[in-house]
Amino acid sequence: MADRRDLWRIATLNIWNRQGPWPERLALIRDQLARLDLDALALQEVLALPGHPSQADEIVAGLGWHVHHAPAMTVGGGLTLGNAIVSPHPLRDADVLALPTPAGLETRAVAFARVDAPHGPIPLFVTHLSYQLHVGKVRCDQARALVGHVADRAPIGGPPPVLCGDFNAEPDSDEMRFLRGLTGLGGDTVYFADCYLATRDRSAQPGPGYTFDRANRFAAIAHEPPRRIDYIYARGPDRNLRGEPIACELAFTEPDNDVWPSDHFGVVADIHAAPRALG
Repeated sequence: MADRRDLWRIATLNIWNRQGPWPERLALIRDQLARLDLDALALQEVLALPGHPSQADEIVAGLGWHVHHAPAMTVGGGLTLGNAIVSPHPLRDADVLALPTPAGLETRAVAFARVDAPHGPIPLFVTHLSYQLHVGKVRCDQARALVGHVADRAPIGGPPPVLCGDFNAEPDSDEMRFLRGLTGLGGDTVYFADCYLATRDRSAQPGPGYTFDRANRFAAIAHEPPRRIDYIYARGPDRNLRGEPIACELAFTEPDNDVWPSDHFGVVADIHAAPRALG
């Protein structure tokens, strides 16, 4: 068993902005976050209004955590919706990176920061791809742009990057197969380990790992089939065996009086951070 000191523990959650009973959902998110012992939490659908705390700030209020909120779109009246990175560790080089989005669709972006974890800096990328079921081509273009951002900010040889978010695509879609090195989408191939797939044989949660599931009454509102669309990817293991997924499971899955933390379930992964010798 890997020593916790050698691991990055990262989670991701689409918080469903302020829909539903937000005060009750916020309390559930905060309660379940407290049990996870994370190095970083990636958030999507985070609302923010200038001069006021963002929803990411609300989630970690009083914890002393660091927050990077990265708007992806303007809702109106100064209100923005986007992604965020929150961590008990300092965040370095924080940035917002645009993704290609055709006219008529909500704009999308990537939150980036280096999480200054004690067991090595984590180049962390958080995104939320276009959601419409029929725009797989758009998500393919966005996945390619995301990989380009990763190459720029976390080149081969440095600490392995971690990609998190709501990709709005199932594992067998072209855009997710591209990230796993199974298609080049007409160009060069890449490889990132899908932490859930990479560790499923030793998971304590057998099953398909649906993160948008009608078992959650907030997800059932959409009348969509259950799907696994929220992911944590790691580029590894590298030549020093950094970036190897060790464990991955669903998180933020516990309701209270039929109130769920979000319409999505989250994902939490342990990823090896320390260099190791082969064998």
